[in-house]
Amino acid sequence: MQTLQRFALIGSGFIGQVHAANLAAHPGIELALVCDIDSSRAEAVAQRYGAQAASVQQALNSKAIDAVLIASATPTHAELLEQAVLAGKAVYCEKPIDLSLQRAREVVEKISPIQVPVTVGFNRRFDQSHQQLKAQLKQGVIGRSELIQMVCRASELPPLSYLQASGGQMRDQAIHFFDLLRWLTEDEVKTVGAMGAALAMPEIRDFDVDTSVLIMRMQQGVLAQLDNTRRTAYGYDERISVMGSEGMLSSESQSARGATLYQRKGITQPGLYADWFSRVKETYYTHLDAFVRHLNGEKVEGLPGLIDGLRAQAIAEAAQLSLTRGEFADVEWVNI
Repeated sequence: MQTLQRFALIGSGFIGQVHAANLAAHPGIELALVCDIDSSRAEAVAQRYGAQAASVQQALNSKAIDAVLIASATPTHAELLEQAVLAGKAVYCEKPIDLSLQRAREVVEKISPIQVPVTVGFNRRFDQSHQQLKAQLKQGVIGRSELIQMVCRASELPPLSYLQASGGQMRDQAIHFFDLLRWLTEDEVKTVGAMGAALAMPEIRDFDVDTSVLIMRMQQGVLAQLDNTRRTAYGYDERISVMGSEGMLSSESQSARGATLYQRKGITQPGLYADWFSRVKETYYTHLDAFVRHLNGEKVEGLPGLIDGLRAQAIAEAAQLSLTRGEFADVEWVNI
């Protein structure tokens, strides 16, 4: 029997409002409280979905709250995650756990012994196309995996203020694909080589890149490539292909719905999704639903947890080190 899970949402900015809509729409959830450093924004979101605005401490101290969804600014994640788990609340925490791998590790080491369900926001795992690719890999459809190519190309540059606070392309954008790589291969990245430049937005070159190419070697020998851009001129482009000993599987970029026009002069096809959110919007709800089913006692495959958060970030740290030093970097294993 499904139990109604009463959630508090912490953070009501853009991604927080995405989560608010999903929390309110889910039949197994009551969105009870909304918390934000901006009390007027929290009040507005709470009123929209029939919830109440509250402080973080009120939410964590409330016996009427079963779970917390952390969608606040990244520098607040680790502290809020620790507080919520110590308060006995189940937690859905947006990635990354912290901009510092050391700080993230310290928090995870402290809270891991506490038997409280936690999931980290690697929602790309719940993309239907990627899920099918994963299932066919497990079935051995293409034999032994040998070469993986991944593409993550956002359609439009984020604001400069976002980039300045994001922690960099490796920790903010590429980290989703570090997690996907681990999830798809059920293996760990051993070594990373990264090259990057600020080509679309030269003003960020002192602290970040907007275009990068990475090469990775897995523990079991599989080679992987990833290219990231913060801006295309043609729409959101996300692709994963896996070449194996007996064929290849691909999860391709997807087009917005529309007709393909065939004429003598050529073929006109519908363009790609205009932005990243249009492509991945449904995965936020699917991830949330998987977490709720887990809270209700169902065995859910592939639900990303604390160790997944740490290990994806460890790859991001090695990639950042490679960018800085201009040489390959070994990934620091994170064991809890």
